[in-house]
Amino acid sequence: MITVDTHVIIWDALKPDILTSRAKKAIDTANKTDGIIFCEISLWEIAMLMQKRRIEIHATYLDFINLIKASNNYIFQGITPEIAELSSEINLDPADRIIVATSIITNTKLVTADKNLRQSKKIRTIWQ
Repeated sequence: MITVDTHVIIWDALKPDILTSRAKKAIDTANKTDGIIFCEISLWEIAMLMQKRRIEIHATYLDFINLIKASNNYIFQGITPEIAELSSEINLDPADRIIVATSIITNTKLVTADKNLRQSKKIRTIWQ
């Protein structure tokens, strides 16, 4: 099982060539085994990116999300009290706080291209 950052969800759906071979392998393995944690905060991030036209998709938001949900063995993870508490101690933007805290609480590696997250000693990441 792995946790994925929002941009990894988007890239996997729209531009899989951007993903590194390690990221692709982790996603493929998790798909075939115990699944991929999709933090529900990523639903909001994707909606905001579409609304602000930072990503161009020729589908409605709900259609795009349904396609994403069908594409992988995603396990949607909401904010638990433990995730909320831990996220309040992390100095990142709000969505990243939730995603990082989720990765820590679920004891999963985080697939992310974000250098700041990859350099953190608090989480285990997969990218390069």
